[in-house]
Amino acid sequence: MKATFRSPGSATIINAIATGFGSAFGIGLDIVCEAKTSSDSIECSNDVGADNYLMELCAEKVFDYYGIDKDDFGISLKTKSSLPMASGLSSSSASSNVIVKATSSIICEEFDFKPLTDLEIINMAIDASLDAGVTITGSFDDATASYFGGVVVTDNRNREFIVKEKMDDYPILVYMPNFYSKSGDSNPERMKLLAPLVETAFNFAKQGDYFKALNLNGLIYSATLGFDSSIAIDALEAGAIASGLSGTGSSFVAVVSNETIDDVAQSWGRYEGEVFKTNVDNRGCIKL
Repeated sequence: MKATFRSPGSATIINAIATGFGSAFGIGLDIVCEAKTSSDSIECSNDVGADNYLMELCAEKVFDYYGIDKDDFGISLKTKSSLPMASGLSSSSASSNVIVKATSSIICEEFDFKPLTDLEIINMAIDASLDAGVTITGSFDDATASYFGGVVVTDNRNREFIVKEKMDDYPILVYMPNFYSKSGDSNPERMKLLAPLVETAFNFAKQGDYFKALNLNGLIYSATLGFDSSIAIDALEAGAIASGLSGTGSSFVAVVSNETIDDVAQSWGRYEGEVFKTNVDNRGCIKL
């Protein structure tokens, strides 16, 4: 038995580390997982040279949930990514989502078990990410924006939605510098110092003013984490609708129009690194 699934990354509107409340939206860069049954064991591989521990942990949680013995049944999981790793674009959430989704779908079809609900898949993926130490808050905002697509505003501590809706299909630019920044290595206490300012940005997100929230959040976290806020300001000066730091970095995102996309890309061309062109993703985690 064989099946292929994909899950997109997401870009930050509000980083939840300071307050426990967050917001994110799906983007077109994704992780694709090819899953197939094998005689025994869990075999994981990826095309970016990343450690397979998170993939294995996600699959093991599904096996444990259904009481499957790895000596009696196995699965091979291979991922291919267009999503930069350790960049603040929810690569861990996308990977966890797609592995849990693929593994559970294969097992349910093979053994005629009841499928996991969407939120069961998301929560299992979040638990695996927490156990692996790749997230600080559990990233319910990133995980749900990845899984469902569109835009979410969330209470990460209680894993609850405040807003979940489709997002207008804007072109998106991502600037990725020549270094990485792992979320699990960040200093949450330093970020919590600016919680009152983040709360102001979060109020914009709750009211649906996502772009104002994204701009303000990006400036706050850039200052806190030591990133160059001029990157976002250059994008705004070149015509971006909104721009800011995504996650805990190192990538910046810009929401643009078809008329301004080239100007914004050119403004980022003077920085060392790569610029990716993508779009808002409203599809989420699906079978291909």
